[in-house]
Amino acid sequence: MWLAAGLLGLLAGLALAVVIPAPPTAVTKLLVIHQDDSPTDSGTLMRTDVAVLGTTKIADAALKSLHSTESAEDFMKEYQGLGLTNNVLQITVEGKTAADATAKAKALGDAFIADHVQRNQAAADAEAQALINQRDQAQGDLNQVDQQIATESARGSRANATTLETLYGRRAELASKVSDFEGQAQQAGIGSPQIAAGTQIVDAPRVTPHSFLKTGATNGGIGLVLGLALGLALAAVTAVVRDRPVLRREVAANLGASVIAQLAPRRRGLARLWRPKKAAAERRRVAATLARMVRAEGGTVSLLDLGAPKVTAALALDLAGDLADSVPTVLIDDLPRQDLTTAARDVKFRIVDASEMPAPGQLRLGVGAVEPGTAWTDLAHLGTETVLVVRSGHASTAWLHTVARQLADCQITVIGVVLVDPDPKDRTDGTLWDGLHVALRARTSRAAKSDETRKFVPVNGNGHGSVNGELPTRRFAPVGPQED
Repeated sequence: MWLAAGLLGLLAGLALAVVIPAPPTAVTKLLVIHQDDSPTDSGTLMRTDVAVLGTTKIADAALKSLHSTESAEDFMKEYQGLGLTNNVLQITVEGKTAADATAKAKALGDAFIADHVQRNQAAADAEAQALINQRDQAQGDLNQVDQQIATESARGSRANATTLETLYGRRAELASKVSDFEGQAQQAGIGSPQIAAGTQIVDAPRVTPHSFLKTGATNGGIGLVLGLALGLALAAVTAVVRDRPVLRREVAANLGASVIAQLAPRRRGLARLWRPKKAAAERRRVAATLARMVRAEGGTVSLLDLGAPKVTAALALDLAGDLADSVPTVLIDDLPRQDLTTAARDVKFRIVDASEMPAPGQLRLGVGAVEPGTAWTDLAHLGTETVLVVRSGHASTAWLHTVARQLADCQITVIGVVLVDPDPKDRTDGTLWDGLHVALRARTSRAAKSDETRKFVPVNGNGHGSVNGELPTRRFAPVGPQED
């Protein structure tokens, strides 16, 4: 299961690369100069630039330059930024065409540069305005000091020399501050021309070539990993929740007959192409075994299906074909949902409906099913002896025991079981033993029936072997005298 899921994921990834090819992608690189660039910077400034690139402000500016009506939110999903170094920013953009992707990359680069320069100039202007405000405040203080000096000097000889000296010192200090603030404001107003000149597109937008093999390998690898993960998860869940398998030993014990042959399940999907003839050859081998058994003692024999109708139908056709080589054979078709007449080609035997009466002197081989709702009393028309074709795990042990009881009530002897799709972990034996050394297998000769009966442990409705007094006993020839 997990291997099939991984293979399916791989194929899905490859198919995705073909059906939905990667859109055209353009790449451009920008050299970004920062005011606070430092050799010891850990990349914080570049991460900030990448974050700013992914804002609606930049997207809106780029869309306006392109005269596009696309929403900024949708446009932001088509591009991404990557900081290659502390000062190099790479922009990757997807477009509908190569020209569209290139134009979008150019618009984004220009929009980011304009925003970056504008933000730095705005910071410089704000700093200059703050210095001008401080200069104006110092100039106001200087005007007040000049007024105080003029007032004190107007007193003539009564002027306080100490006060004048203090005021002159204060005026000199304030004049120096005004001059300093004026110079700093002018310097700050200039801004950072190196940022405006240095921040630029250094790698013009260009379309990146796409490799189909690389894209297919990438998508296939992702699909393979996801498929394997999903398959392993499903396999683990299935292993936990699935029912306990019905073993050969339980099938034989509840049907009262030995497993005389088994068939592997029909391969599905791609597995059919690996060994397509093995299943048919194995089925013909089982049919040959059953044919030898039927020829040995004659009589009317039927194949009754329990969970494997297609296998039963094919096995019945093979068996009838083997029997028809030595004796006239008629196949009585009473198998639901299977048309043996259509499936048979160039056969040497007749196929009749269950309602028809075969001609005298022909060997009758019936094929039917034992499922809920079966007309049990009509099964004797197919044959007084039967081989049950049972799919492992299809029915519970309770239903297997019910089938055995119904067939015994109709005086139909189960001479063997063909097990289909056995559990690969099943290591039990499917043979019933009468005593120590006599196997109840196929039409093995048995001693004459006695009035005494051997009591087997009956199986209850839940299939766990507890005693249920309603179940009848099966008569076998006793090995030795039994004591009451």
